Amino acid sequence: MHDLVIRGGTVVDGTGATARTADVAVRDGRVVAVGDRSGIGAGRTEIDADGALVTPGWVDIHTHFDGQVTWDDLLTPACWHGVTTVVTGNCGVGFAPCRPDERRRLIELMEGVEDIPGTALHEGMQWHWESFPEYLDYLATRRIVMDVGTQISHGPVRTYVMGERGARNEPATPEDIAAMAAIVREAMEAGALGFTTSRTIMHRAIDGEPVPGTYAAEDELFGIGTALREAGHGVFEVAPAGVAGEDDLAPSREVAWMRRLAAAIGRPVAYGMTQSNASPALYRDLLAETQAAADAGAEVWMQVAGRATGLIFSLETTYHPLRGRPTFDALAALPMTERVARLRTAEVRDAILGESGSQSSLLSAFGDRIVPIGDEVDYEPAYEDSVVARAKREGREPDAVLYDLMLERDGRRMFMIPILNYADGSLEPVREMLLHPRSVFGLGDAGAHCATICDASMTTTMLTHWARDRSRGDRLPLELAVKKMTSDTAALYGLRDRGRLAPGMRADLNVIDLERLRTHPPEVLYDLPGDCPRLIQRADGYIATAVAGSVTFREGEHTGELPGTLIRGRRG
Repeated sequence: MHDLVIRGGTVVDGTGATARTADVAVRDGRVVAVGDRSGIGAGRTEIDADGALVTPGWVDIHTHFDGQVTWDDLLTPACWHGVTTVVTGNCGVGFAPCRPDERRRLIELMEGVEDIPGTALHEGMQWHWESFPEYLDYLATRRIVMDVGTQISHGPVRTYVMGERGARNEPATPEDIAAMAAIVREAMEAGALGFTTSRTIMHRAIDGEPVPGTYAAEDELFGIGTALREAGHGVFEVAPAGVAGEDDLAPSREVAWMRRLAAAIGRPVAYGMTQSNASPALYRDLLAETQAAADAGAEVWMQVAGRATGLIFSLETTYHPLRGRPTFDALAALPMTERVARLRTAEVRDAILGESGSQSSLLSAFGDRIVPIGDEVDYEPAYEDSVVARAKREGREPDAVLYDLMLERDGRRMFMIPILNYADGSLEPVREMLLHPRSVFGLGDAGAHCATICDASMTTTMLTHWARDRSRGDRLPLELAVKKMTSDTAALYGLRDRGRLAPGMRADLNVIDLERLRTHPPEVLYDLPGDCPRLIQRADGYIATAVAGSVTFREGEHTGELPGTLIRGRRG
């Protein structure tokens, strides 16, 4: 008898092969058979998947659960969106190695770069390590709902070796570089999945200092890269200069040195890529340059998102155009119901609309992109639905229109501002990126940017928007959308035991009602340690999610199972 049998589903196996109807049998945490009912016996647990998709679990390679994994067994909100494997330690920030007197510095770095409340990290994190191998050993003791692998990050390594000099981005000496390479080599031997660095000036600690390593010279980057070459495994991940649209001359230079690095160390080098507003066609040059690197034998890859990158806001969030106006700020501490009641009075409304504040520029800069979020989240909104467009149609001022909209739904109306990847009001550039053979799906930043985005749900919209609903351009084949989130992401990190539904593979999988699949609108919860707020999204349509054959979620509710483990990278 099998442990689990999923009957009669439409199997999209993660390889890109055409979907087919089949049963999937699981025993001892592995897929043992994919075939028709006549050849597969009974299971102790059976799921009727007639009319549903059966896919591998999503492998999300770009998350920031580095701290949250020490207190949250479920790794919300990723767990609600079909994710069964996550990779942390991205963008050059993390928490190991770390001496006790460096903890505050690394928390402030994570808070500044990834917008994770410092209070939540201070109150929630469990510190049981100094070295990176000790960090892995601690993670191996955690009972969690999904598998976690992590990378060693430039910020903590530089701080650990160079102290204040490293934190302030002073040049590394040859002795510094050798010491950093030794730490990275030790981490790789212990099971790190790679090394990460950030070079964008948009990534700054809470005190305004750029991430340690932002200005690292090639001798430092290549010296550390030798640790991956010697380990024989791992990815060198880069948040490159220009990724946030801050410098359109930088990306081509970045690809050039990454191409040389990949050739020198014989390991994949993966960088984040977005469409810039100032140079909206630049991404095509980067696609071509990355392909040229591949054609020359260099393992250079692009991490690309599945939708626009921007901001989400409401009256409850940290950033929105009314913040900083004195009359509004005077009401900010009131309970939500009372605050909304006061905001609806003519006296308060007139006062606020007559003031300006520190965040008023959000409206002047992005008013033609600020779009209200409805019951169904449209991730490719039309500009005619924006606040500025409404104001023009109604003959009113944009801030007055926005003010009134923000009071809808008892003050909980959400808005989105698509910024990067949306220069022309279309996701067609994203489609081009996703179709490129050297791109991998990523940049969801699950666990991060708690007050500004909620892109952990990007896995769900890969199916709802790209494979099912898109109306303003061509869609993606369902099989490709699944492959992008499973076998492609797993293969980049050498995770050969997952990402495909085939005998012998790890039984991480989803059963999905595609017709019913949807993301809920974002909402604010005060559930982080210290009662800190964050944006979260739930989903409908995930009939079941399983990790190593254990059903962890049914219809979005946790079953109580915690089968997740630490993934350790290995040579070969």
